[in-house]
Order: sequence, then C-alpha cells, then structure tokens
Amino acid sequence: MTPVVTGIVGLIGLFSLIAMGMPIGFAMGLVGFLGFAYLISFHAAIIKVGVVTFDISTNYAIGTVPLFLFMAHVLFASGIGRDLYDVAACWLGRRRGGLAMATIGASSGFAAASASSIATTATMGLVALPEMRKHNYDVSLASGSVAAGGTIGSLIPPSGMFIIYGILTETSIGKMFAAGIIPGILLAVFYMITIAVVCRINPNAGPRGPKYSFSEKLVSLKKTGEVIILFMLVMGGILLGWFTPTEAGAMGAFGAIIVASLRRRLNWKALKEAIYSTLKTTGMIFGILFGALVFNSFITVTNIPLNIVGFVTESGFSPFVVLLLILSVYLLLGMVLDASAMMTLTIPLFFPLVTNLGFDAVLFGVLVVRMTEIALITPPVGMNVYVLSGIAPDIPLRKIFKGTLPFVMADAVHVALLLTFPILVLWLPSL
Repeated sequence: MTPVVTGIVGLIGLFSLIAMGMPIGFAMGLVGFLGFAYLISFHAAIIKVGVVTFDISTNYAIGTVPLFLFMAHVLFASGIGRDLYDVAACWLGRRRGGLAMATIGASSGFAAASASSIATTATMGLVALPEMRKHNYDVSLASGSVAAGGTIGSLIPPSGMFIIYGILTETSIGKMFAAGIIPGILLAVFYMITIAVVCRINPNAGPRGPKYSFSEKLVSLKKTGEVIILFMLVMGGILLGWFTPTEAGAMGAFGAIIVASLRRRLNWKALKEAIYSTLKTTGMIFGILFGALVFNSFITVTNIPLNIVGFVTESGFSPFVVLLLILSVYLLLGMVLDASAMMTLTIPLFFPLVTNLGFDAVLFGVLVVRMTEIALITPPVGMNVYVLSGIAPDIPLRKIFKGTLPFVMADAVHVALLLTFPILVLWLPSL
C-alpha cells in the first residue's frame, strides 16, 4: 500500500476502535504505532514511542496540567461553586431569568477556577438547577443554561483544551490563555442576552427572584474575594510576564490550599480526594497526549497533510472558505466524538493546512476549541447534556437539548464575530 492509502486505512481503523469503545488515547497510540511500523520499521516505531513518552514526561509545559487541576479540586473543597452562584444570584436574581443569568455568571467564574467544562456543568447542575426549579423556572431554560454555561470553561483560562492544543501544535500556552479571555467574557454576555430574549418572549420561563439591597450585594462579594484575588494573581502574572503558565499553576495550587484552609473547609479527607482526582484526570490527559503524538508521527509520514494542503491550494478556494469548511467538520464530528477526541484527531490534519493558508495559530486554536465545546451541547453526543441528565434523571434529554438550542444560536453569532474581528482574539496575546 502507498503511504496515503495506509493513512486512510489507519483512520478507518481508528474510528472503528473508538466505535467499539476503546479509549481514544490507546486507540490513537495503537494505530499510530502499527502504521509507523508498517511504513518505516518496527524498530523505528519502538524508538518513536520511547521518544514521545520521554518528551511528554519531561516537558516543562505539561506540568501546567496537574497543577491547575489540583488547584481546581482544592477549590471544590472550599465550596467555590456554591459561593459564586450565591453572589451571582444576589446581583442578578431579581431580573426575569436572573437565576439563569446568575448560572452563566457563576459558570464563568467556576470555569476559570476548574479549567473543565464537564466539572463546571456538574457543579452548577448540583447548585443552580435545584434553585431554578424551586423558583418555577421552565425546565428547558434552567437545564439549558446549566449545560451551556459549562462550555465557557473552554475559553476562560486556565483551559485544559488550550493546554492540549498548545502541546500538540507547539503554540505558546500563555498566549492561548490570554487569547481566551475576551472571547470568554463575550460568550458569557451573549448567553445572558439569550436568556433575556427567551424571557422576553415567554415571561413565565424565568420568573423574578428575591430582591436584595445594595448593601447586601456588597456584603455577598466577601464570599468570593479570596478566589477573585487568586485568579487575578495567576492570570495577571502570566499576562504581565511575572511567571510562566507552569509557575502560575504552582502559585494557583498553593493559593487554593491557603484559601481552602482559611475557610476551614480543607481536611485530610478532602485533600486526599483532591490528590486522587488530580492524578486520575492527569493520567487520562497524558494517555491522550501520548497516543495523539504517536498518531501524529504516523499521519506525518503518510503525507496526508501535505496532500490536503496541495489539493486545497490547487482547488482555488479562498482561505476563508477553507477555514469555514474546516470549522463545519467539527459540527459533524461532534455528533459522534467528544471534545478531546475531536481535537487530537483533527489537529494533525488541519493545522499544517491552516498555517500554510496564513491563519494565525492562536486564532485557529481559539476557534477549534470553541467548535469542540459547542459539540458538548448538541445531539446526539452532547457530553454536558448527558452529565446534567445524570444529575437530574427526571428531566428528559429532549428537554435539555431543547433548552440548549437558543445558546447554540448564540454560539453561531459568537463564532461569526470572532471570524469577522480576529483582533478580539489576538489583541491580548500581542501585548
């Protein structure tokens, strides 16, 4: 078989293994190893696996992953999810749909602390969903706002998806973090506007909540003061060049221990659980990265990326049209794959093409991460929807998906805005 045909067979085999339930990291590693051994040699494949494993294990940047994850799990112990929601509900709850808006606001803050969309959805599902149902919110709006709010975690740094993208493409993780701030804030605003529009059309969807005085609102901020300061220190330090993302992760983890200790919410049981959860999630991410990089090596020697670049160059399509087609592929893949699988599978194919067409690597990273996260709230996979369904099994999946539909429309406007005005993504990294 020619290298290109071998690559196509490898892709078919990879999708087959994933469909049979094999973890994405193992599937990519196995296909990559066998394909590399077939095209080069078995001995070269063994060496490649060893080199990839060593490089990832000793990569300074990869230390960002466990450090920020540990920071997140320690903050869980300090009750940050409940506190953020209480503060947001105090300030926004009086408006129609205010509790749903508070869910979006709290999700933004919690995503910044947890670096995980699924963790954000799970936490807000436990905290916010019962409150909205108690205040007679429409089930679709309540569940849709929780599921959609979780996707903000992809853009608000420290984003785990940005870390994976940075390692796979050798793009600065610090620049990726900076690039996600403005789009993340804009997305939260878009979601709140969406809730306001839904409640304007159907006032009964989001009844007004309790009213609080201005002094009570100010007092509520005390609940989250330490966490806000910690986040500003971590992200401000990266943006100002005080320390690298890995050093920022260490600062964040240490600061989270201090915050949880000051709140008297960190005991040995919670600390052991935080360490265990961090190691478990880190192991999963390392496995995906090992497999992805072995698979990347295989795809590279098949010359498929070069053939795609040549085909697109000769086709006469404008670079912008090609980018739109690539982004559309993520909507299709989102029907069968989760976010991490989509990114690790497609980056080896699309990244060389996009950079050859002259698009900025940071801009493409933000767009890819956004598209993979939209897939978390679209059927039939919709990982955030299934997580929320597990928390509230009495809510039918169709109602949750119905509730996410207005937010998907807001996502489309958001992506169109980033495409039209790339400066929204690139301004902070340029500083």
